[in-house]
Amino acid sequence: MTSKPIISFKNFTFQYYSQAEPTLYDINLDIYPGEKILIVGPSGSGKSTLGHCLNGLIPFSYKGNSTGSLTINGQETRELDIFTLSKIIGTVLQDADGQFVGLTVGEDIAFAMENDCVDTDTMRKRVKDVSAMVDMDKLLTSSPFELSGGQKQRTSLAGVMIDDVDVLLFDEPLANLDPKTGKVAIEIIDDIQKQSQKTVIIIEHRLEDVLHRNVDRILVIDEGRIIADKDAHNLVSSSVLLDTGIREPLYVTALKLAGVSVKPEMLPGHISSIQTKEVAMDVRNWFNAQVKASPEKEGSSLLTMEKVSFSYDGVVPILKNINFDIAEGEMVAIVGKNGAGKSTVSKVLCGFELEDEGRVLIRGEDIRNMTIRERAETIGLVMQNPNQMISKPMIYDEVALGLRLRGVPEEEIEPRIKKVLAVCGLAPFIKWPISALSYGQKKRVTIASILVLEPDILILDEPTAGQDYRHYSEIMEFLVRINRLGVTVIMITHDMHLMLEYTPRSIVLAGGEIVADTSASAVLTDADIIEKANLKVTSLFNLAQMVGIPDETAFVQSFIDVERRLRDHEDEAVQL
Repeated sequence: MTSKPIISFKNFTFQYYSQAEPTLYDINLDIYPGEKILIVGPSGSGKSTLGHCLNGLIPFSYKGNSTGSLTINGQETRELDIFTLSKIIGTVLQDADGQFVGLTVGEDIAFAMENDCVDTDTMRKRVKDVSAMVDMDKLLTSSPFELSGGQKQRTSLAGVMIDDVDVLLFDEPLANLDPKTGKVAIEIIDDIQKQSQKTVIIIEHRLEDVLHRNVDRILVIDEGRIIADKDAHNLVSSSVLLDTGIREPLYVTALKLAGVSVKPEMLPGHISSIQTKEVAMDVRNWFNAQVKASPEKEGSSLLTMEKVSFSYDGVVPILKNINFDIAEGEMVAIVGKNGAGKSTVSKVLCGFELEDEGRVLIRGEDIRNMTIRERAETIGLVMQNPNQMISKPMIYDEVALGLRLRGVPEEEIEPRIKKVLAVCGLAPFIKWPISALSYGQKKRVTIASILVLEPDILILDEPTAGQDYRHYSEIMEFLVRINRLGVTVIMITHDMHLMLEYTPRSIVLAGGEIVADTSASAVLTDADIIEKANLKVTSLFNLAQMVGIPDETAFVQSFIDVERRLRDHEDEAVQL
């Protein structure tokens, strides 16, 4: 590492023209060539704004006032244009679809070189070399929009690397990836950083997933200020994560539940490095003292898929012989790899697509002849991409839309909207335009617009994507509360934390078929299911093995049960 930083903030403050207060306050930060930096923080903390300052979106796309100094390669960014910045810092966006410009993978990767009028032979060789680095050289003639989430991420990365930039900036690279693909993405980023010695900056909510590989420093941003700059071991041993509402690694939480004082000398920053010899007995004693929770009583059948098969083109089967029965009041996760058929299940249930074979039943009644509108009286769907649902410019009008279409009086609409926006953490923004919101905030608007309609069944496609831990928890706790009031909740998710902590039952899809229908703890400790469905082993499984607990599934379930009891007590205390 050289002594001269590649990026340097000195007393840097930035305020958007549209905001009354600065988003970044007095930032002092040096990042050195070849460093790998992770930036975490709650929604609205300023971490994305920091990224925008680096890649030139501020001030060229988002206008505002800045004071202090920001230099990249020794040059003040205010003296550089966005084209020059793009040759130094390459950005891989959270939404890969928004980054594609070519009709094929090869064209998309070559785009920057075409703009620079590079000769064809040089361009083809460079595209071949870079696509091989990210394992996309066999798919150069494919359309980017036909790729899986992981392949899209690789293509975006190649399109940025083609310019041989000095800094790679990743904006929530894991947001739309299944667990195994996300794990591979972190490995790809790590491998490329080691091979190329490029400076890598990752902005991400999923701290534990990024820590699958080493990072040099973790910056914690809250309310526009850098409140911590630590290595992984010191950070997870401190109270910073919990104080700022960031999800600490599950194995760290489990150690704390067992009464263990997590210290830096245990090397707790990664599940692969943590030293457990001295605390193994504490964890085993905690596990042996746990009382197994009694199973909850099932309600009557509400939603059934019976021998359902479906194909979009009549040739390639997407769903094959799907059978499940969901009872009233259940909370269920549907999980599996990108392209497994999870979202197609929701489309068939809502009537956007009709099953080729089999039946869909609500309370025993075949709903094949029900219109989409009729199904919507019972089934509410929150889609994965909020931009596909939003149709009004203002938040209030968007959340009110469904109620107005149903003829609900205006005097009844306002209190319902205020209540649901408060639950979704959006109360301060009730009169805001949607264009002023972040991706995560837009996600919460779409959840609010469905929750306000009070459906019997709520289907959420990736409900926590792009959410920080605090808002994730608020949304999930609200879903738990309405679930206990009788609303059946089905979540299509890649988030294994969500599945473990909130859904007693998991339906696992692979290749359009159900490969498991069991508890989350059983799913994430079964190597065969994990392999088939592109999931990954929970770190709780690893911890159980490390401390000598042979029944890993029971250990994971004990953790889940204790976490749920603690949340219930907290919820009761709040209500009192």
